[in-house]
Amino acid sequence: MPPAATPVPTPDREGAWGGPRRARDPRLLAPAVAGPLTAAVFVLATALARSHPLGPYTRNVVDLGQQYLPYHAYWRAFLLGDTHGDAFLNWNSGFGAGFLGDIGTYLSSPFSLLVVLFPADRPELALYAITVLKIAAAGAAMAALLIRLRPADRTGPWPLAALLGAAYALSGWTFNHGASVPMWLDGLIAFPLLCLVAEWARAGRRPVLGPLVVALAWTANFYTAYMATLGAALFLAVRLFTTGPGGSAEADPGTIAGAGAPAAGSAAVPKATARWRLAVLLRAGWTVGLGVGLAAPLVLVVFSGTKYADPTPETVFAPASWAELFGRFLPATADVDTPALSIGTPALLLALTLPFNRAVAPRVRLAWTALTVLVTLSLQWGPTHLLWHAGASPNGNPYRQTFVLSGLLLIAAWFSAAPGVPRPAALLGATALLGALALAARTSADIDAWSYPAAAAALLLALAALLPAARAGRSAASRVLPVAAAVALLAAQAGEAAVSGMRTERQQRADVAWAPRIGPWQRAVAAEVARADAWPAYRTDPGPLPGGNEPLLLGGEGADAYSSLTTENTSRTLDSLGFGHYAKGRHPETLDNPVADAIFSVGARIRSEPTGPVRQDAAPRGTATVTTTPVPPLVTVHPAGNATVDPEDSAFRNQELLLGSSVYALPAVRRTGTTLTARCPAGTEVWFWAPEYHGTAALAGGAPADFDGRPPAVRAPMRALGTVPAGGEVRVRLVPERAPALPRQSVGCLDRARLAAAVARLTATGATEVTTTGHGLTAELPPGSTGVAVVAVPRATGWRCAAGDAAPVSARSHRGLLAVPLDGRATRVSCAFRPPGVRLGAAAGAAALLALLATALLARHRARRAGAGSHPGRQEFTGRPHEARSSGRNADYAPRRTGA
Repeated sequence: MPPAATPVPTPDREGAWGGPRRARDPRLLAPAVAGPLTAAVFVLATALARSHPLGPYTRNVVDLGQQYLPYHAYWRAFLLGDTHGDAFLNWNSGFGAGFLGDIGTYLSSPFSLLVVLFPADRPELALYAITVLKIAAAGAAMAALLIRLRPADRTGPWPLAALLGAAYALSGWTFNHGASVPMWLDGLIAFPLLCLVAEWARAGRRPVLGPLVVALAWTANFYTAYMATLGAALFLAVRLFTTGPGGSAEADPGTIAGAGAPAAGSAAVPKATARWRLAVLLRAGWTVGLGVGLAAPLVLVVFSGTKYADPTPETVFAPASWAELFGRFLPATADVDTPALSIGTPALLLALTLPFNRAVAPRVRLAWTALTVLVTLSLQWGPTHLLWHAGASPNGNPYRQTFVLSGLLLIAAWFSAAPGVPRPAALLGATALLGALALAARTSADIDAWSYPAAAAALLLALAALLPAARAGRSAASRVLPVAAAVALLAAQAGEAAVSGMRTERQQRADVAWAPRIGPWQRAVAAEVARADAWPAYRTDPGPLPGGNEPLLLGGEGADAYSSLTTENTSRTLDSLGFGHYAKGRHPETLDNPVADAIFSVGARIRSEPTGPVRQDAAPRGTATVTTTPVPPLVTVHPAGNATVDPEDSAFRNQELLLGSSVYALPAVRRTGTTLTARCPAGTEVWFWAPEYHGTAALAGGAPADFDGRPPAVRAPMRALGTVPAGGEVRVRLVPERAPALPRQSVGCLDRARLAAAVARLTATGATEVTTTGHGLTAELPPGSTGVAVVAVPRATGWRCAAGDAAPVSARSHRGLLAVPLDGRATRVSCAFRPPGVRLGAAAGAAALLALLATALLARHRARRAGAGSHPGRQEFTGRPHEARSSGRNADYAPRRTGA
């Protein structure tokens, strides 16, 4: 037997972007440079915007301050064992809410575990660090993908891969959306990783690692991972069209035009057949199926949670105007209703050279150009809009999938520029396209004063660098030009990204809702909550502060909860009792009302006020005081009977039905213009309930109270207006900002003596002792209790309860709360929560794990058979990416054989 042939190594060639090839592995250099570069530019943008923690201004815009910051603060406490609940249930929010679905929605990213490394009172710093690391990881992942896509059948320049990877992670989508919705950044990381998985499937490699990467992506954030998976499928389709089995082109459609013959010393490229393409698609489908199956224990819980979540109003997709769409390709633009398409002018210029770059094979030019155009059009068409968003048009921010298009544009830029600096004709053609795009965008309302100047400066610097480099020859004197081009391109791209990020942050602070930084005010409230908390003897409500989700951020067990999975029953029950809400019902807010406190066993309430104006550029200071009130226990006993409420009837009457006593005088209300008149017993408290009213209301001689009803998004809570005067006449003056819409029973007069008697009765007949576990509750009742035991927790699917030693069954509802029928014999009731979908998810995950193990064993068996049938000898991996396998496969490592 003759000795094994050793592949002839390709000589080190001059890098198209300057400098000879180095022995260091470019596959490691590209992501190693892209990650820190990305982080540095993002941090620079934060500093230029003077945003916290690099400036005085808050970053807590919209849901960043209302959802993600409180959730990460609670996640830290949860990981360290400092919460009442467990992974199934969160006792702090919404009077008891499922938590596993929230973990899968907001907290399941591995990066979120880093919160434990930061002090408890610095959640903003922790979340900012996590955001920076996620964005840096996205840049590194894209660079790792690009450097493995071998244009012209050789490794492209790693500096360009690093630059384009950073451009992807610093796109307009990142600054405008991802940085303020950090859970979506996991999708930004997932897209290039899933494209790598597609490459492994195409090459028949990594049968175990591929599903694990898919599982990680879908576990970290399944919503954006779904979009990234669609994008990776499109990527794979184009790769199958443009390349052969080894990653090189059949008949050379995937390499430099005219280089149809294989490189010297490389094997012939196998021809792509329909059978091979089908095998690749089956491998890819199996990989994705296994990965999603492994993620099912979380994903199915989230899917099940959305089925029971408070439904948001149906949204009809309205595409952005073409001027607005074109304008979003420019830097320093920000708008939640139009697609954030900016990837940086230099990177966009390179992407636009692809249709004109005759050095790239026609099939590659056609395929990647067509793909980017079609994906851009898909943003604007209703059916494809629904496809991108899993069949449900989102409420707000209708272009959440835009990061996929950004990635495809940068892949196109790589295929055009990696073989060498595009020639002047291609650069000038791209410049003309860019100019036409900028001209078409001139009427866009999204254009900032910095947009055109920043884009023009970056374009001029990029052209000044690229045009001389494109004309450079191979002489020693001209080798400095590509290096200078790379440096200038870096300066243009990074500088524009920093300016764009700075302007985007400033625009967001000016245009959208924001919450103040965490400071002395919040810490004072948290300290009072910790001192007053006596769960489960009673609840402690931290009260309202600017932002939301206060119980997660500050502790306590209040009504306030803001989650995409807030159940419909929770929202409807609290609405019917006079609570307010934001976010179309998914953000119930606290209600400072003594009857509601008695119903939900809120025995301690924190009332706080800022000691100065609440500003964007300073952490607020404030005072906090605790008020304790006798309340019934968490489990009370009521007569059996009608167990429903009518949310449109009367919040006052619904409170009385749940309390089991009449405590309000409900007078007939007469309305004359903007004045309401009624008669109530002297000395009772006047409460005004008008959930859709926007304006102020004041009792005669009293201070006005603000009401912020803006249906359907915002519902105003009931509020106290004062005390009924001695004559018994109630006059309420309204100052509406729009035509007032008032319920039939808008005024109720609370009798405190009756309320005290009702509390005493419920306490005497209620639970003598209540104990709670992470997701369960047990109450001891007085002997002979009959009727129904009512647990002050909104009923949600997943609760199972039992009386005495009976088997647990699905919990019943008593006017929206958990209920357990009593027969007079049981002296104990117990309830426990199991998230819907958790059993099915666990079964699917176990099946996927078994299938993955079988896949691993099969792959190992095939490798052994292939090794037994090959020439004896030891394979070494040189790590030289420009060497090709003898099979023609575009390998990560090129083997050479040693031995006989």
